[in-house]
Amino acid sequence: MSEKKRWICLYVENEIGVLARISGLFSGKSYNLNSLTVGETEDTTVSRMTISFTSDDRTFEQVKKQLNRSVEVIKVVDYTDIPIHNKEILFIKVKECNTDDKDEVFRIANAFNFKITDYDRKNILVECLQTENQNNDAIKLFKQSFPNRIEVVRGGSVAVEAISMSER
Repeated sequence: MSEKKRWICLYVENEIGVLARISGLFSGKSYNLNSLTVGETEDTTVSRMTISFTSDDRTFEQVKKQLNRSVEVIKVVDYTDIPIHNKEILFIKVKECNTDDKDEVFRIANAFNFKITDYDRKNILVECLQTENQNNDAIKLFKQSFPNRIEVVRGGSVAVEAISMSER
């Protein structure tokens, strides 16, 4: 069985300990999460989790069944094969920049629609709000352009069902 990237959305009760129990379900079965984000919804009693992990079909079905059996889970939505919009926040700090380095960072940011969030005489902080794959490409580009001089901070991806167009 081949493994592939899976995306699920969980609506859960917004209570203390729910995140620990859900993430514990994954770690207890030795499933490795690629990304997990959680936030309150328009209903303050409900939180929405977006979870990404890699698994085969059989394991994925087991995960969904276990989540559906969890008392705190209100709804499980499989985003794996449906059109979605998703974004991940990424910060890349480029350190020890000279004037040419700064010019190059600004050119890259301009070309790829990244935002310069902060800078001083020697360092520049770049914010990338892209899909996970686009952020992977950004990291690769900055590593090649500024070897051993970047610091990477990633947030998890969030996703929502597409209305008429999708992006992955």
